[in-house]
Amino acid sequence: MIENMLISTGITVFAYLIGLKIFQAANRNVWLNPLYTVTVFLFIFLPFLHLDYKTYENGSGLFSILMQTAIVSLAIPLYKQWPLIKKNFKKIGTGIFIGGAAGVGSTLSLATLFGIKKDIMASLLPKAATLPVALSASGSLGGVPALTVLFVLTSALFSFICGPKVLEWLNIKSKAAKGLAMGASAQALGASKCLQWGEEEGAMSAIAMTTTAIIVSSLIPFYMLFS
Repeated sequence: MIENMLISTGITVFAYLIGLKIFQAANRNVWLNPLYTVTVFLFIFLPFLHLDYKTYENGSGLFSILMQTAIVSLAIPLYKQWPLIKKNFKKIGTGIFIGGAAGVGSTLSLATLFGIKKDIMASLLPKAATLPVALSASGSLGGVPALTVLFVLTSALFSFICGPKVLEWLNIKSKAAKGLAMGASAQALGASKCLQWGEEEGAMSAIAMTTTAIIVSSLIPFYMLFS
């Protein structure tokens, strides 16, 4: 067990260091972000080392623990910005609810239009939620866990890479709006980016991330009933 953990952790760290070097050598090109390139490297390294995904997943649990710790730490900026959040609670709640409902609704409409099978649809719909919530929602609806992971990570990575540019292009200056947009679309990745911008952005992204996960997981069963 310990040997498996050391191997899985070592492979992940090694892949990340390579991805980071490439990212820095390419003048920090957003499309070569280590979060993307590491995934590609792992697809290459794991078969080459004859290490199946399940074994790797069981051995890399350390990163899941660290991710959970990082998410909990978002409570700090949340607490510091509580007066602002309390003042704008209705606006924040309404915006996130409408965004979450529209996101799930549009995904369901397009999936139905293109005749996507039920199991794939169930895997796709929770993509706006955090990964643990998305997996739970997908599993209860008969989705495919591997596809859910793919859809959630792809959606989050795309928002993480393109989100800041879109906000800049739309000339969005509000710190709260930027935090809500990134947290709702890129989940934990968006929250980490927002914390680099400031405490207000970080607090808003934490609210958006958790609230979106709750709203999406609550709405999906109702959408599926009428699909």
